[in-house]
Amino acid sequence: MFSLVSCAALAGIAEWVCCPGRLNAPLYRALAACPAVHRWDAADCASAAFFALGRVQATGRPVAVVAGSGQEAAAMLPAAVNAYYGRHPLLIVTVDDAANSGGTGAHATIEQEALFGIYAPTARLELPCPVSDLPDLAAQLAEGFPVHLQLRVDAESVMPMRDLSTLTIEDPPAAPPFRGSLVALSQMLRFHAQDGLVLLLGALEPAEQEPALWLARTLRVPVVADAASGLREELAASCLQNAEEILAECPPRYVLRVGAVPESPFWPMLEDMPATQVFSITRSGFSGLSRQSEVIEGEPEQIMKALGDVPHVGDTMRLLPASRQHAGRTEELLMASPESAPALVRALSNHAALADAVCIGSPTAAELWNNYAQWQVPTLYLRSLHTMGSQGILSTFLGLSADTGYACCLAGDLAVLRDMAAPAILPQLAPGRRVVAVLSNNGAAAAVEETEGDAELHRLLCQPPAHRVADLAALWGAEYYPIHTEADLEVLDSAGDDALIFLELLPE
Repeated sequence: MFSLVSCAALAGIAEWVCCPGRLNAPLYRALAACPAVHRWDAADCASAAFFALGRVQATGRPVAVVAGSGQEAAAMLPAAVNAYYGRHPLLIVTVDDAANSGGTGAHATIEQEALFGIYAPTARLELPCPVSDLPDLAAQLAEGFPVHLQLRVDAESVMPMRDLSTLTIEDPPAAPPFRGSLVALSQMLRFHAQDGLVLLLGALEPAEQEPALWLARTLRVPVVADAASGLREELAASCLQNAEEILAECPPRYVLRVGAVPESPFWPMLEDMPATQVFSITRSGFSGLSRQSEVIEGEPEQIMKALGDVPHVGDTMRLLPASRQHAGRTEELLMASPESAPALVRALSNHAALADAVCIGSPTAAELWNNYAQWQVPTLYLRSLHTMGSQGILSTFLGLSADTGYACCLAGDLAVLRDMAAPAILPQLAPGRRVVAVLSNNGAAAAVEETEGDAELHRLLCQPPAHRVADLAALWGAEYYPIHTEADLEVLDSAGDDALIFLELLPE
């Protein structure tokens, strides 16, 4: 186990999230003897995995999470799926007894081979073992995908002790070189972009924002920027508002996407626009479309350098004037309906702009934020946590905000209910102000078609929570405030620097 901790340190793993389990004792003994390693404890495996995922995103380093048993490890699958599609190096460690093989039905044992399928390939390791048999975790995690390490422990063997007091954590593995050809993209930008080009910005890592900003300012084309890009406000003058309507009426000849798969409603519309040629520059390597498109996989900074000089293209399709008209109508409607959901999200965004980290935890919240959040103050560190579902939202938020002085999360009421184990992590976090804003959606009512007149269909589709948000806040030991108008948000102005606050947004 001591050699394994050293092996993980070579891969840049400085944090371990530990779930309780009898067979984990040798591993935890080794971790406890290593001052360089930060150890988090979390009793619930699902919450632990999402918290570890938040730490990966916050630190840019691989993080290990240790399951309590095989059955509990199965609860980590949703986090593994999120890590896979987000290209986050999460190491999932499970420990079982070499004397009990999986598939026998013995208590506390399950078959762990390929437990996480394609989302986290299994590497099996029999312990104790010679150092030469240890896996090359640095190479496996360098690709950025999650890995499942199954440790088979001989409970009768005595694990050798080693001194890890001087162990140091290495830098995380360098990103692999970009993959894909720049020829078609380069030719499009230099010779054909004048026919109509729109730039789409999905979620970006902090290191990806500067090259994406350079590209947008150089091309000077209309931009559709997700809030999770961190550039939505910075590029406000070039951003298309109501993009799906404008671009449906006037489809662009070319679309260049940078970052993760965009949240904009226009993106899925591209499935039915075969005449629009789509290019993607993305760290994840996923196209996000079932139709043919050109994908260049890698770090945007590397790709921009290889791309070289790009021309100034401009708004050749004259899309921005229509966007400005829509923006004016939106402002009028927000002033006329101050108690609406868009107006409350706009008001919340004015406060959240001061936060070190902002997290969005439901599709409805993301749509409202992208369309109606303030445009003046850059919100550089904003994460969308809902893209693979609404599980683990608050645990991931706590992982992301563990070291921040002020963090804000906007989530739906069901997302809060689905992460009831998250409060157990709170006592381990650094002091800071954390605000959880719960958008009262009456369950999934905001995301489904009208069901008026069919009470049973409404119950099954929407499932409004039976618990009050005030009761959930009490479970967290948080202050609770109902928010009906912008004025109600003034409670944040007087909140303490170490306050935990639940806001329930109650729009008309």
